[in-house]
Amino acid sequence: MSSIPTDTLQPIIQITALSKKYKDAEQYSLNNFTLEIEKGKIFGLLGPNGAGKTTLISMLCGLIKPTSGHFNIDGMTYSKNGHHIKEIIGVVPQEYALYPTLTAKENLMYFGSMYGLKGHYLNEKVEESLHFLGLFKFADKRIDTFSGGMKRRLNLIAGILHNPKVLFLDEPTVGVDVQSRNVIIDYLKQLNEQGTTIIYTSHHLSEAQDFCTDITIIDRGRIYAQGSPRSLIAKTPSARNLEDVFVALTGKELRDDL
Repeated sequence: MSSIPTDTLQPIIQITALSKKYKDAEQYSLNNFTLEIEKGKIFGLLGPNGAGKTTLISMLCGLIKPTSGHFNIDGMTYSKNGHHIKEIIGVVPQEYALYPTLTAKENLMYFGSMYGLKGHYLNEKVEESLHFLGLFKFADKRIDTFSGGMKRRLNLIAGILHNPKVLFLDEPTVGVDVQSRNVIIDYLKQLNEQGTTIIYTSHHLSEAQDFCTDITIIDRGRIYAQGSPRSLIAKTPSARNLEDVFVALTGKELRDDL
């Protein structure tokens, strides 16, 4: 849990009546969506396939524009401060954002330089992160020789070298072994304790229950529930865990999505 005192908490992301309808789509992917995320939170954004999670994250990262509504990040908007917003956010996608024919260190030096880091500081930051996530001895090995867990850990480092204020994570532990998952979660908790607000999406509901300070469950582009994992479980009849809450709110219907 974040170590930031509660009296200093304030929204770092404010979303107001945000909607998105893609061209030729019959329905809105996000519909009149309003949400505040406080500084220092580990904020879980959960929902079935097609719920609107990816659309929301894509808008917050500046990749797509909303149909209507607005939002700000740390008091700034993309229309006025887009460059600065990109400097204070980090993005770790589910897909590996790495160059397979480069070494681990070459990848990180490249991504670090894209964030404006350079010289001794960049080199020190890369080596420190490789050490912490157990990859330093593989620093000069090509990415295409790495296991899935190793790639996942390196993918994380690439998104946080610049010490972002806000970190967006999409399935950060998918497809990895238990040891890699534990290392990744421990590292993320440390980042959060140092002040980074984390917005996290995952289908690992037991992981989300243990990891997140706050949860929002969305479906069909709308918010269905908000609160701490403990409070959501407590107010959902017969729920023993977050998965029970999730199914109670979103149903058991399959959500195949093209």
